[in-house]
Amino acid sequence: MSVFENAMEQLERAAKLVKLEPNILEILKSPERTVTISIPVKLSDGTIKIFQGYRVQYNSARGPYKGGIRFHADTDIDEVKALSFWMALKCAVVNIPLGGGKGGVTIDPKKYSEAEIEQVARGWARGMADVIGPDRDIPAPDVNTTPQIMAWMADEYSKVVGKYSPAVITGKPIESGGSLGRDTATAQGGFYVLEELKKIIEIDPESATVVIQGFGNAGYNFAKLVHHAGYKVVAVSDSRGGIHDEAGLDPEKVMEHKKETGSVVGYSGAKEISNEEILEIPCGILVPSALENQINSDNALKIKCQVILELANGPVTPDADEILYKNNVHVVPDILANSGGVTVSYFEWLQNREGEKWSKEEVFEKLEPIMADSFKAIWDKHKELDTDLRRSAFAIAIERIGGAIKSKDLI
Repeated sequence: MSVFENAMEQLERAAKLVKLEPNILEILKSPERTVTISIPVKLSDGTIKIFQGYRVQYNSARGPYKGGIRFHADTDIDEVKALSFWMALKCAVVNIPLGGGKGGVTIDPKKYSEAEIEQVARGWARGMADVIGPDRDIPAPDVNTTPQIMAWMADEYSKVVGKYSPAVITGKPIESGGSLGRDTATAQGGFYVLEELKKIIEIDPESATVVIQGFGNAGYNFAKLVHHAGYKVVAVSDSRGGIHDEAGLDPEKVMEHKKETGSVVGYSGAKEISNEEILEIPCGILVPSALENQINSDNALKIKCQVILELANGPVTPDADEILYKNNVHVVPDILANSGGVTVSYFEWLQNREGEKWSKEEVFEKLEPIMADSFKAIWDKHKELDTDLRRSAFAIAIERIGGAIKSKDLI
């Protein structure tokens, strides 16, 4: 199935459990708006190349649309629709007053210069200026987009509307109105959830091993957090492949190697493995932190771990969910596990609107109880419904969104 079809299958399964009203289910099956634009860019050789840009605004019943923008060669409208749907649920799960949206550009950023990427970023912001805004739709970084790209977009939007508008985009550099703590928020939120799970099931940091597929911002920062907490990180990977060392890896030293060489592959003393093989390493905690559909019906039976913590969006397919649940693997779903990012994006939006600047300590003091309370609610729901954690998280989210739809007489 496509990524969006997977998302709809997840929705249907949760809707049956809570007996969601058919009219609300029908609304949740389709985005409110889908926008596709062409972005012309003059390349360094003088030629013009047209890139396709997207924004899907899925649901605004609970507040303005919120969600990242990814630059990736495989990005298409189907993927962006699925991601925007998950964003709507993610905001509802952590109970912040925002809806769900997502954006993207079909581009391999590694093939273009910084100046060309800036043109793409500014072109996306110009093309979407009529549909985004601080009270309407607030984008943020995602795969292959950076605080600098967000700064270019916010600046371009401000030029189009004729006034300084930092609250239009979150995940900006600190000096451009960004929030302290935003750079590590996704990983920090996931770590807080793991700490709550540890209070319920037996996870011993000294003996539990951690495997992380995807050593970008979220994967790397999560690796640092668990390493410092006493867990042993035995394998990590990036787009070029992975490394495995049962004695344990120092995430900061691995990152130094990656910065020098462009990949974790080739790290001294570690065995090289593929991104497929890394998922099958026996471990305590498996952290998919790359792209969608990594764990599916083909490899789910080969997964040998106690916990899967989804820092990526949609890394486990519905078929795999069924297999993992039967094998007593706790899958902490993406709409909870990686929601620290959107929660701190919400904090950044609030700071921009109020002209405030919170310390990193304040940010994380506000984040921790939100993540802890959200986990507890999902765990309780999973016990009440006798189901997996994903369906319980979906159940909470769709009930909250459904309540907002009904309260606004949208059906």
